[in-house]
Amino acid sequence: MANLTLVYGMRLLPADEVAEVSDAAIALKNGNQAHVTMHILEGSREQIEAQLRMSLDAFFDFYPEI
Repeated sequence: MANLTLVYGMRLLPADEVAEVSDAAIALKNGNQAHVTMHILEGSREQIEAQLRMSLDAFFDFYPEI
């Protein structure tokens, strides 16, 4: 299996200040473009950490061959 690249971003902001989140664009070496859907997790630090762990586990469930 080829090496993989996991693309992600994180930033903490006050929950009541976020108005919109858009997809992030990725430029591929072959000239094509891909997009990453951004997700929002809200709550306390502990809640966000728990949600992030669950999301990461669920993400890899989509790719059982990895």
